[in-house]
Amino acid sequence: MSSSRCAGTIVAQLCAQGVTEAVLASGSRSAPLALALASAEAEGRLRLHVRFDERSAGFLALGLAKASGRPVPVLTTSGTAVGNLLPAVMEAHHSGVPLLVISADRPAALVGVGANQTTDQARLFQPFVRWSARVSSTASETSWAAQTARACVLAAGAGSCNPGPAHLNVELDQPLVGGEVALPELVAVVREPSGGSVAAPLVAGLRTVVVCGDAPVAVGRQAAQLARSGGFPLVAEPSSNARDAALRTGSLLLGSALAAEVERVVVFGHPTLSRSVNRLLARDDVEIIVVSAAPEWPDAGWRATRVVPALVAAEPDDSGWLRRWQAADAQLSARVDELVAEQAVLTGPAVAAAVVASVGSGVLMLGNSQPIRDADLACGAGARVFANRGLAGIDGTTSTAVGVALASEEPVTLLCGDLTFLHDANGLAAGLGERRPDLRIVVADDSGGSIFATLEYGDVRYADSFERVFGTPPGVDPVRLVEAHGIPVRRVEDEAALTAALHRPIQGLDVVVATIDRTGRRALNTQLNALANLVD
Repeated sequence: MSSSRCAGTIVAQLCAQGVTEAVLASGSRSAPLALALASAEAEGRLRLHVRFDERSAGFLALGLAKASGRPVPVLTTSGTAVGNLLPAVMEAHHSGVPLLVISADRPAALVGVGANQTTDQARLFQPFVRWSARVSSTASETSWAAQTARACVLAAGAGSCNPGPAHLNVELDQPLVGGEVALPELVAVVREPSGGSVAAPLVAGLRTVVVCGDAPVAVGRQAAQLARSGGFPLVAEPSSNARDAALRTGSLLLGSALAAEVERVVVFGHPTLSRSVNRLLARDDVEIIVVSAAPEWPDAGWRATRVVPALVAAEPDDSGWLRRWQAADAQLSARVDELVAEQAVLTGPAVAAAVVASVGSGVLMLGNSQPIRDADLACGAGARVFANRGLAGIDGTTSTAVGVALASEEPVTLLCGDLTFLHDANGLAAGLGERRPDLRIVVADDSGGSIFATLEYGDVRYADSFERVFGTPPGVDPVRLVEAHGIPVRRVEDEAALTAALHRPIQGLDVVVATIDRTGRRALNTQLNALANLVD
């Protein structure tokens, strides 16, 4: 009966967000939503208006939204019914009216195969909506309310001062009806306006952790300042530009017993790197506050209930909360260093630690996959750090680093894996007379994709296929490739040689290839994660 629960959650969240008017054009696929709207009206939560012509229904909702200034949903069934809303959506776009389209649909697997009354309607309004999403009755129940709330917030223009239409395409599976229950009582997601200079207060008393994902320098400084002023532990990704105030082993500590005591998380930037952070942000017993001045905000766990442009701690937490995390971080850092030093061969964490130390307060770029995760365990703060974490791909990393170096007019160091390096080999090339950057590229060469060994696919069950479909050894020597470009390059086999190579000043473009044996990568990763269990 997931379709009934999905519809009830969507309508309940609409009411929680302050929706008081709704328009319905009846149909079959939209039946669960129609019944939920009727229940909401019977309970006095909203007024429902029913029309048989979808085009008229769309403009009725437009008028209701225009006069009230609040989002008004218009609900239709699938197929041409949705298309009839396009004129109203276009008008809402150009006149800045918070119209919310909720279109019922069949499951995605039935689109494009000739199923009755089914077309590709999820993208129908794409040029005109402020935001759109596919909502599936078979997805996580927490996503239903979160996507509905986001659609209301963005349609209202909160945070952007740009109200307009939004679209939820709701994929409802059979059975459509039966098992209806009372509408749940839900909490509104609040998006405070981004205009003005007054920061929102943070209510004292909750055990709080600050998380900062990938972020520009200004945002990283905000996260660090809040952590310092409030006495909060800060877990910051390497490209957060907030590492100077962060716990070194924060992502590992979130696997310790301390994490169970967290009551509130304040999020800055775009956190995507650590599974332990993702688990924290998905917990239903933790208040999630997102700090973002942008119209949209990160909430992959679907748990954020408050979005603010800036925060100020009401008063410092002097309960010893931060000191406990700092003591645990010191213990865990020492154990990490001991474990890495015990390895008989050069490892990814050792390479990352050497690179981060060599950069100091300079400029560092990190390639995705395993190197940025190894850098997450390295000491060091003060550097300006860049990474392509928007979609976390390995594409164009060298070319991006060249751009960073040319724009900053400072020496830059790039740490990346061999596959990332080979993927953008043309980034080494520039035409005659073109500007050349001061850029050192350190290639952690483990002859393939070591990150997959740390994931589920590295399990012994997949050993027969692992090397070919995950490890993907390229069979290309990066040193010879760099030599073909006429660029200085050296291969290093141990930590002493690596340190010596990194000590040389960066003048022009040069490459250091560090040989890494990835056969023990899974075991090392398991040992690193297990260290959190030993924290006192």
